Amino acid sequence: MKKALSSLLCTTALLASPGLADTEIDGQTEGGAFYKIIVPDSWNGTLILWNHGFDLNPIGPITDVGPIADLQLAGDYAVAGTTLRENGWAVFKSNQDLELLVDVFEANFGPPEEVVVTGASFGGLVTAAALEKADLGNVTGALTLCGAMGGSRNWDAALDIRLIYDLVCAKAPGGRIPGGATGLERNSPLTESEVEAAVNACTGLDLPAGQRTNKQKKAIRQLTQWTTVPEEFIQTTMGYATFAFADLTHDRGKLKGRPGVGNDEVDYGVKRVNKRIERVSAKAGPERKLDRNYTPNGNVGNVKILNLHTDKDGLVFVENQAEYASVVPPRNLTVGVVVEDEPSHCGFTAPEVLAGFAALLDWIEGGPQPAVDTLQEECEDLQPFFNEPCRFDPDFVVPELDSRIRPRKP
Repeated sequence: MKKALSSLLCTTALLASPGLADTEIDGQTEGGAFYKIIVPDSWNGTLILWNHGFDLNPIGPITDVGPIADLQLAGDYAVAGTTLRENGWAVFKSNQDLELLVDVFEANFGPPEEVVVTGASFGGLVTAAALEKADLGNVTGALTLCGAMGGSRNWDAALDIRLIYDLVCAKAPGGRIPGGATGLERNSPLTESEVEAAVNACTGLDLPAGQRTNKQKKAIRQLTQWTTVPEEFIQTTMGYATFAFADLTHDRGKLKGRPGVGNDEVDYGVKRVNKRIERVSAKAGPERKLDRNYTPNGNVGNVKILNLHTDKDGLVFVENQAEYASVVPPRNLTVGVVVEDEPSHCGFTAPEVLAGFAALLDWIEGGPQPAVDTLQEECEDLQPFFNEPCRFDPDFVVPELDSRIRPRKP
């Protein structure tokens, strides 16, 4: 790793200095996705693709090409990102959008010698799908941050969170949220602020802990225990389980109004929950379509993959990494987990991300497969540039996803 890290340290030091000019182009592909491509004049032949996280907003011009794009450009790497043609769970057409992005790049700058695919959160799953099925040229490596690597199974968690919320809060004054297991009606006028208000009415999460009623405290206790979602993420996950679920179910490019997830035989491990929770059955066709879009299969060829995750992520559980590691050959994958004091989603420090990027570069260039203790050591070498902590834990064992998301029968 020393070669890549030495280069990275020099590049970091140079960021404050004037550099060579970059060529930047943006626009829309024929599929309708917005893209941005930036190529330094001294391009080294490697293209880094960036896949953004989950977004329900209407697609528009892209501004985000990755959290360390400035450093990558200063290191003579070309960077490119695309919005995808759909919003929400946009993995149904993501491979086509990435292929069109590479087509635009090649038409303007020629074929890259190597391609490295990166992404965060939902963009981690887009990255996984691309490694397995997209034609992007000579893909040699991938870096994901807090990726939803368990794929479509995360929708099982969303359904459970939604139905457990209904069990706990539907009868609380002001706590009911329309929709339930079948999701909101298409074009529902429900707003995010209304969902937030309902959750607050049931739980008092917007109040200091000492001002919550006993019923609100009990509701928080039950929600956190039965869903395994940290208190800090209840509001966020309920927004996801309400609006994202509706988008997935009703979008004509996705499941076309038919449920793709169910819980009819799920054992929640709590007698009261098993007896009283609403039960719903998935339709076979939508269930298969959702599984195909996308559940990773591990067919990654010779691509070298480095995944980083925070241990207390309450939106994309760290256990996603165990699910991914169960299908990807160990020689292709290193998972580095940072242990945090407070739960976050993608709450990495700059040296942690940069150490991961440097480790991947060295691995691609022929160095040894990085170990987690090496990530920590190299992160500490970067600390003087950023004055931020390095928290990689080489002893952290990622639990199975079944410990966070109740399993369904195949």
